[in-house]
Amino acid sequence: MKFVVFAAFCAIFLALILIGFDDPHKFNKDEIMLAPSLEHFFGTDRLGRDLFSRVIYGAQNSLIIGILSAAFSSLIGLIVGITAGYFKGNFDKIIVIIIDLFLTFPTFFLLLTLVSYLDANLFLLILVISITGWMSIARMIRSEAFAIGSKPFIKILKVAKAPLWKIIFKYYAPLLAPIFLIGFTFGVSGAILSESALSFLGLGITAPDMSWGSLLAEGKALIDIAWWASFFPGLFIFIVTFSLLLLSDYLQKKFNSRESVSR
Repeated sequence: MKFVVFAAFCAIFLALILIGFDDPHKFNKDEIMLAPSLEHFFGTDRLGRDLFSRVIYGAQNSLIIGILSAAFSSLIGLIVGITAGYFKGNFDKIIVIIIDLFLTFPTFFLLLTLVSYLDANLFLLILVISITGWMSIARMIRSEAFAIGSKPFIKILKVAKAPLWKIIFKYYAPLLAPIFLIGFTFGVSGAILSESALSFLGLGITAPDMSWGSLLAEGKALIDIAWWASFFPGLFIFIVTFSLLLLSDYLQKKFNSRESVSR
């Protein structure tokens, strides 16, 4: 768990500590493709730009896309799952059909299709990743909402014609919060990987902006003569996504143990 906390601290807060670092856009013809050193921690690229600064600046776009995409997709999944589990019947059947329809298409190929016909930018990537990543959490929320709806106190509230918003926010939301948090944590890592893959293929963040995926794409052409150009962006992607997966797994075990104790 300490490793997860340390990695999260480095990924989120290090991206905000920008004062004193070299300009990531600054060309320097005298420092082209220098190996990692005390002067340039991650070395330099083919234009003499400091890779450490570029990786740190690139973290901002990668993390913004990852966090906001996961937040929006988790929110969509929460709303869809609760409404399907609460109303049930024909409404639930329609929701299940919609979810299955989205799941019919491989998510990444759906992303590729949408981005290929649009001019990629930060907002568009967040939107596209959000609308293609809500299905899994919607299914989990729906399943749990069914279980909550079968509880006696919920049935009593429905018979008593309690306001819908009160039932949802006061009773459903607290019980579904753990699933939402786990889905969100897992979604951040998935969104970062999706953005990195799109940028690596030239369909995501493009110059002069940067992300870990675009830096990885820039460094692939130099891998034989400057391994560090692609190694460090890839390392950051691995550390952050792996740490988030560990955190998601830890939260799931924690909530499961609490649930078993409460029973």
